[in-house]
Amino acid sequence: MKKLLLLTALVVLSFTTAQSQNFNIGVSGSLPVGDSADGYTFGAQLDFSYLFDINDSFYVGPMASLFYYNGDEIDTPIGTFEVDSAVFLPIGGSARFMLEEFFFGADLGYGIGISPDGNDGGFFYRPKVGYSFGTVAAILSYSGVSVDGGTFSSVNVGVEFGL
Repeated sequence: MKKLLLLTALVVLSFTTAQSQNFNIGVSGSLPVGDSADGYTFGAQLDFSYLFDINDSFYVGPMASLFYYNGDEIDTPIGTFEVDSAVFLPIGGSARFMLEEFFFGADLGYGIGISPDGNDGGFFYRPKVGYSFGTVAAILSYSGVSVDGGTFSSVNVGVEFGL
């Protein structure tokens, strides 16, 4: 009987907790800026977050992303060379403050460098603002990964789907 009572309590708690969590998947187009604009033409981002509501307006939780920056061809007096595409896997935390349909947020963490060889990654940050249309949101953000010798940064426009 105690096991049944404990199991029932766990099931009820899990449903209660599940109602206060938000799983989000986002996709964005990126325009490299700053140091990144010299060797990269465009980028794309795929984002995942799982947010817990702290109160009616404030949400926090873990996040992960995949950033891709397309390498450019650069003409020099001694010839043309191709810049290898760069890929990062940022992992960290996300926070969001809701004001009715508008929201402001930030993601912070570490961007693991996946390619090219020698990309060791670095500190990742992304302030963002968005407008929620219910389960879909439009997002404008600036993202950066601080690496040795510069920063991979971009301005991003995308959509996010709440599941």
